[in-house]
Amino acid sequence: MPVKPIPDGFEGVTPYLIVHDGPAALDFYVKAFGAVELLRMPMPDGRLGHAELRIGKATFMLADEFPDMPSVAVSPRTLGGTSAGFMIYLEGVDAFVERAVAAGAILERPVQDQFYGDRSGTVRDPFGHKWTFATHLEDLSPEELNRRAAAQEG
Repeated sequence: MPVKPIPDGFEGVTPYLIVHDGPAALDFYVKAFGAVELLRMPMPDGRLGHAELRIGKATFMLADEFPDMPSVAVSPRTLGGTSAGFMIYLEGVDAFVERAVAAGAILERPVQDQFYGDRSGTVRDPFGHKWTFATHLEDLSPEELNRRAAAQEG
C-alpha cells in the first residue's frame, strides 16, 4: 500500500508550538482542552523532543524549547510573549472554556456571541500561547458581515 503524501489529519496548516516544560504542557492540553495525545517523543534529559495532539479535528505539534539549536526554537516564556494565536471550532464552547480556566488557563476574552456569527472566547495557556475557541452559530453573507462590522465600529 503506498504511503500518503499528506497524512490523515494533517490536511491544513499544522501549528507547531514551542513550550517551556513540554511534559507539563502535554498534561495541561489533555486536561484543559481534552486533547488526545497521538505521539510523545521524550529526550534523555527529560525535555520533550516532539509530540502530536488533536483537539476535535485540529491537530497540532509541540516540543520543548531548544535555544541552543541553530534554528533557535524558543517559547513565549523566553520571548516574553507571543505574536500568534490559535483558533479552533468545536461544540459547546462555554463548557470547554470553563474547563480550560478551571485547569489553569487565563481568561483573556469571555465567551460571548460575536457579530460575525460565532460564540467564542479566548484563553492564554500557562505556557504563553493564546487560544480562541468558538462554536459557529450562523452563516452570514459577506454583505451582512460587513454591515455588522460597520455597526460595531459606530
